[in-house]
Amino acid sequence: MNNKKTLIELCMSPDLGGLELYMVRAAQALRDEFDVISVINSDTKLKSYYTQEDQVVQIEKNSNFLMYGAAKKLAQLFDEKDVDVVHLHWTKDIAFVVLAKLLSKRKPKLVQTRNMTMTRFKDDFYHRFLYKNIDMMLPVTHQVKEQLEKFIPQDIRPKIEVLYMGSDKTEMLNEQELQAFKKEIGLQEDNFNVGMVGRINEAKGQHLLIEAVAKLDDEKVHAYVVGHEMKEGYIKLLEAKAKELGVAHRVHFLGFMKNPHHFFQACDAIVLASKRETFGLVLIEAMQVKTAVIGSNSGGVVEIIDDKETGLLFDVGSSDDLANKIELLKEDKNLLKKIENAGKKKCERLFSNSLQFAKLGEILKDLSESPIR
Repeated sequence: MNNKKTLIELCMSPDLGGLELYMVRAAQALRDEFDVISVINSDTKLKSYYTQEDQVVQIEKNSNFLMYGAAKKLAQLFDEKDVDVVHLHWTKDIAFVVLAKLLSKRKPKLVQTRNMTMTRFKDDFYHRFLYKNIDMMLPVTHQVKEQLEKFIPQDIRPKIEVLYMGSDKTEMLNEQELQAFKKEIGLQEDNFNVGMVGRINEAKGQHLLIEAVAKLDDEKVHAYVVGHEMKEGYIKLLEAKAKELGVAHRVHFLGFMKNPHHFFQACDAIVLASKRETFGLVLIEAMQVKTAVIGSNSGGVVEIIDDKETGLLFDVGSSDDLANKIELLKEDKNLLKKIENAGKKKCERLFSNSLQFAKLGEILKDLSESPIR
């Protein structure tokens, strides 16, 4: 007899990044404890990331203004599958899921992993209605937790508990495999190779890395950018910038990689240059394979990087300071080695997927068994 609680992992985002892939990993990590159903948009690239063992339901949802039909289908799923808990990941899905809960007979518990910052009070009628129907929020940093406590009125505020994201243990390449991979992507062994992984747009700061490479004026420093552009034509603008600064031969765009862990191992350092990154999953994925990291000193990055210990922090938006930090790692091999080792140890202690998903499983199980809010 199956005594498992039924859990829906839901993300209707059409994009493909850390937030969306975290949902896939959560669904797969929790299926031994729960009967897990993943709900995704019919217009998404996520489908290819699931295996035959996964239960996946696709629902067409185009906007929050025309979502009644989609919400009704989700409500029917709640009732047909006796859903106990819905775990959502994208902030724009809150209204959709709350409406589905109200349309259902089952009334499952709602919990949101909060990946985004909150910057204004949620005391209007609309937001009071939404948050009153959410049972729990899991901010990915203590900074986000403080924002939720500040901006959501106490009388409607869901229970809040910080839960860091984690990284899977990855396959480590042996020396022969690593050299073959470097050759495949055109990475030269005798250069200092700096990588960047993520959505390609202005907010992620690829332009800062290009400027930093130009300011270093060092032919041995090369930048490799992995990811897909959010707006068609933006990569061409970045390539034009690199050409204008005279570093087109030292800036390389590799496109999207489904699994970038080999790329992390091939680089001497990984940079996260976002204006404001809520967490910084890329950093811990690089730290886990013992690659040094550099991040902007804002948002959740400062909870991951201990400056000059587990990585280097640079002034947000400053390509001058980013250039200085890249040069520091290139020239100081002892510091580079220290950061590689300390970063890996911190990742194993705080940011392993096995640890974080075990905590998530406990939280969701306790929530499923708690009284209705």
